[in-house]
Amino acid sequence: MEKGNKGGIFQRLRQGLSKTQTLLVGGVDGLLRPGRGVDEELWEELEEILILADIGVAATQRLIEGLKQETKRGDITGAREILPLLCQKVLEILQPHEVPLSLDMAVEDPFVVMVIGVNGSGKTTTIGKLSHKFTSQGKKVLVAAADTFRAAAIEQLEVWSQRSGAPMVRHRNGADPSAVAFDAVRAALARKCHLLFIDTAGRLHTKENLMEELKKVTRVIKKDIPAAPHEVLLVLDATTGQNAIAQARTFHEALGVTGIALTKLDGTAKGGIVVAIAEELGIPLRYVGVGERIDDLQEFSAENFVEALFSQTT
Repeated sequence: MEKGNKGGIFQRLRQGLSKTQTLLVGGVDGLLRPGRGVDEELWEELEEILILADIGVAATQRLIEGLKQETKRGDITGAREILPLLCQKVLEILQPHEVPLSLDMAVEDPFVVMVIGVNGSGKTTTIGKLSHKFTSQGKKVLVAAADTFRAAAIEQLEVWSQRSGAPMVRHRNGADPSAVAFDAVRAALARKCHLLFIDTAGRLHTKENLMEELKKVTRVIKKDIPAAPHEVLLVLDATTGQNAIAQARTFHEALGVTGIALTKLDGTAKGGIVVAIAEELGIPLRYVGVGERIDDLQEFSAENFVEALFSQTT
């Protein structure tokens, strides 16, 4: 990646995290001010700030305990010295889960990505942006409109399909999603596509029916490509905060999620949910969305995320 392009991507990430930075980093910066000592009241206030930023109870406890251990060694005498350590501890939670999506994981073409998540999470937009990303790399991409119960989803995917240059397989509204997946797999094989994205429904209020439907789609895919889907990509909306964790658990238990794309980070002060997801779920973080533009879906980088989040304080 060219240096200038990388700088632009980092700036968009920083801008996208500005609301979270105001809440989390603004609070931390005021708390860990120069001249303040380290006492139990400080730890309680820091804990409250982290939880309010949706870092979650488990990750917050791990961070606080880790920082306390550092202070017990005697190297830290003032609150301000905790700041760089906090950055480091957050990075330590995130780095093991920074796993880019690699098509090399597939034994055969096409590499099948089943995209799941609740309605409104940004599934269709994510597919469009990923289709653009891979077609720009010279990959032959096909998309399948298997969310057949929401007419707007098919129309939206068609717009993204045209925009990205990736052809689309669709049926009529209300058709069997498994039939769409079946035809899409056959088409991807016949056209020798490198990549097939399958959009799916996300009616979580009918959870049991939805999960059975998604399992059926998976079984149909496996008839022609036994190793598929190679990726079960869960799209989560960052603005939902801790609800995203509950959604992820539901989908993971039913389908075995292999990667997460976290969207709408630019629209929330709950960007700390990235840390909670890493700590509580342990599922690879593939992408983060920080804007509406077609290139605003970025590969997740733990280092860039922490640097963008804490850049005003360190």
